[in-house]
Amino acid sequence: MRIAFYAPMKSPTHPVPSGDRQMAQLLIRALEYGGHAVELASELSTFGREPDLDRFAGVEKEAAGEVARLCELWRRDGKPDLWFTYHPYYKAPDLIGPDMTAGFDIPYVTAEASYSERRNTGLWARTQSLVAQSVRQAALNICFTRRDREGLSIAVPDAVLDMLAPFIDISAFSAQPPAFDPSRLVCVAMMRSGDKLESYKMLARALDRLHHLPWTISVVGGGPARAEVMALFAGFPPERIEWHGRLEPGAVAGILSGAAIYVWPGCGEAYGLAYLEAQAAGLPVVAQHIAGVPEVVVSGRTGLLTPPDDSEAFAAAIERLLTDDRERIMMSDAARRFVHDERSLEAAAVRLAAMLPKVLNA
Repeated sequence: MRIAFYAPMKSPTHPVPSGDRQMAQLLIRALEYGGHAVELASELSTFGREPDLDRFAGVEKEAAGEVARLCELWRRDGKPDLWFTYHPYYKAPDLIGPDMTAGFDIPYVTAEASYSERRNTGLWARTQSLVAQSVRQAALNICFTRRDREGLSIAVPDAVLDMLAPFIDISAFSAQPPAFDPSRLVCVAMMRSGDKLESYKMLARALDRLHHLPWTISVVGGGPARAEVMALFAGFPPERIEWHGRLEPGAVAGILSGAAIYVWPGCGEAYGLAYLEAQAAGLPVVAQHIAGVPEVVVSGRTGLLTPPDDSEAFAAAIERLLTDDRERIMMSDAARRFVHDERSLEAAAVRLAAMLPKVLNA
């Protein structure tokens, strides 16, 4: 098929790396792996961090311009077979795809659409209604987490829903088998305010309970809150912490494969591709049983998930894996098998290849 792809939050060509950009790129690769021709329909971002009516009016005007541009393009070069929108939600609704697919009578598909009743205030109530309309119009809505599926089914009871588990490209991890420093911890996360900073705060509190153990930690990531994050760990001996800053994916894979345990609380995580990357490298995970984290970590098999907002339990889980070599090694093997067997790009391509023809034949 010829597929028009659109990511209203962040284009897959955006220069700043993030989990959202990575997932958009992975979806395109999975679709192409299945033999489809994927074209980026638009790079317009509708994302707004705050509910700004004037800003949104400007975005709507830009979206109308994109609709006009695509209409002219498709009339000249022919329309695609399907439109695929990744991650429409209240802060980044799809203002292009629904009009294009209705006007040209082609199927509309969303992936990782989400809806939250508690956001129905002010401008967000309006943008959520647009998301609900998109979900209702879609021939298929692909959900990555049970939480998202439940939210959509409540908001739009007649929505067509299916599941695709979060996945990664495992090639960087297949080439280098794990070589653990048994006392080395690692985390990979952007440094910004909000949930990321809260996770760093919880990690610092947990590690503060573990001075009696000989751990060290590699911290990979950068961002506007870097100074605040480093201040959280200022009381630790400097030799305990290695600050790597933002790294390219290949370098991250190397750091992961040299550690023993991936530690990241995951406050508010949609699911977290870094958890899958860590497990692909053979690292068991310590995280909270919160949000979408259980979708990517199998508690008791590939890692330990602790109760939300309990830094004491989080510290105890880290200590458990630092001091029990047998359990850590068993979880390491299980984590690697889990991602390589079930959460690879190739597995996702097979799943998508089974879903999409049904949309065309509906």
